[in-house]
Amino acid sequence: MAHHTPRSLKHEYELYVEREIEDYKDSVPRNVLLSIGDEAVAILSDQPQLVLTEMVLWGEVDRIIQRRQRIPSYSTWRRRRLRLLERFRSPEHWGLDPQAALVRAFPPATDSHVLVAAGSAEGAALYLAANGCEVTALEPEAEAVERVMFAAESAGLTERVRGCVTDLGHWCPDSPLGGVVCTPAAFAGLSAAERARVIAVLQSATADGGVHLVQTIVAGQTAMTVEELRARYDGWDISIERDRNASISSTSRTFVARKAVA
Repeated sequence: MAHHTPRSLKHEYELYVEREIEDYKDSVPRNVLLSIGDEAVAILSDQPQLVLTEMVLWGEVDRIIQRRQRIPSYSTWRRRRLRLLERFRSPEHWGLDPQAALVRAFPPATDSHVLVAAGSAEGAALYLAANGCEVTALEPEAEAVERVMFAAESAGLTERVRGCVTDLGHWCPDSPLGGVVCTPAAFAGLSAAERARVIAVLQSATADGGVHLVQTIVAGQTAMTVEELRARYDGWDISIERDRNASISSTSRTFVARKAVA
């Protein structure tokens, strides 16, 4: 994922208005659009020294639709959007404990590429995206990826979230990683040698100071033991932390490994 400057709120508003207008055009019969076109011609005909081109005509049609649909002005929309973004930056909004390892590992305004894989994608991916990260959401099932991307679109975060239908065994980073967040399900079906290879690839792609989190390490639910994880992350700063999921009030453990800064 290539890093880029996030679009401005002004540009986001313009895209919002364009989408609202196009949705309206798709929702009404042709005769309604023709009547709006006639109204636009009448308005433009009253304006002196105006060359009536197709582009000018459709611009006026869009302005009529914008008024009819009561699409808010930029200043009104901006106030609402900023309030919504503030809510999205809250871990509780995504069902996360404010003291969870994920939240502490990636503080607000973190600007890095984070891989979120298998079983933990939606809440973690959108929380990270809302707080400045570029996120690759990796799931082997297309339906799971579609769910993440639909949620990202609803939150206006699609520029920061990329969905990939594959598993860790077949995925390779295309840009440096600032972090990896996954559940044991991400390693399901992989042999010990395959797990070692996958972890080595992720470690190599992770920038100095980057952090890996493997969530929900409990008896009977992990593809790897803590001992195996410790061995794989030899030389990294390691801790095991207990988290309480804010949405379901259950406790899990997270293996946290941070890459040393050279």
